[in-house]
Amino acid sequence: MMFDYSTLKIIWWLLVGVLLVGFAIMDGHDMGVGTLLPFVGRNDLERRVVINTVGPHWDGNQVWFITGGGAIFAAWPLVYATAFSGFYWAMLLVLWALFFRPVGFDYRSKIHNSTWRSVWDWGLFIGGFVPPVIFGVAFGNLLQGVPFQFDAYLVSTYTGSFWQLLNPFALLVGVVSSAMITLQGGSYLAHRTEGVIQARAIKGAVGAAVVMVLAFVAAGVWLQSIDGYRITSVINPSDLPDPLAKTVVREAGAWMANYGQQPLMWALPALGVLGALSAALLLMLRQTLTAFVASSLAVVGVIGTAGAS
Repeated sequence: MMFDYSTLKIIWWLLVGVLLVGFAIMDGHDMGVGTLLPFVGRNDLERRVVINTVGPHWDGNQVWFITGGGAIFAAWPLVYATAFSGFYWAMLLVLWALFFRPVGFDYRSKIHNSTWRSVWDWGLFIGGFVPPVIFGVAFGNLLQGVPFQFDAYLVSTYTGSFWQLLNPFALLVGVVSSAMITLQGGSYLAHRTEGVIQARAIKGAVGAAVVMVLAFVAAGVWLQSIDGYRITSVINPSDLPDPLAKTVVREAGAWMANYGQQPLMWALPALGVLGALSAALLLMLRQTLTAFVASSLAVVGVIGTAGAS
């Protein structure tokens, strides 16, 4: 069965969206557990229990991240090239942070020394905390527009700087991303543990849910005052992509235009807010499995909101 080009574009958009959501849900709870590790585990035994909840499968969940990057390269190589060159130092920070995860899991127990194990515990914290923040900062910059240009050979050149990426709005989106992943990890950890560790995980997850909702709503309100982009050139869905043939203009309120044209899209941010609040309430009621499902729906809502915008 053959698909036309316009249908293939929709299929690839959906595929990349599913991979991003899958990564945030599956590997997200691993990183969330790493973020909470130094705080919910107060001694070596408790931290060992926390690590054991994700130890058997954390590396398998990395496949979502790798496959997502490969899908972007396969579908939109220009987007892949521009993103990985423009966000070069940010991507390096993500990779450096992720290096702590395999080394931390494998080497933490090699030496029976409290200082040695504490160092690797904080390394696992870095590996769980830094990537979601960087991913959120990247999305925040995409919503504002990333300065780059193409030459006649379609070679993209990023014209900004690393520090330019760390602007207030992007950092706020980074807070949303970090809190979302912490909520996901806390919900998972609460379901897999009991006693004092579960109580601390619930406390951390509920706090993350509150921070996520407040930051998410604040980012949405802020986004309305940020000029968006509207394509002014004629679009033929069957044409091959040619960035040099497209023109755009900056326009106030453009990021919210899709929600005005398709009111059903408001279900996505509503799902993000209600999912997080429901997860917090269910955790306080000790309905941990249902809370994890609600947290996962919040992830779908937040990422879906970014995609719909």
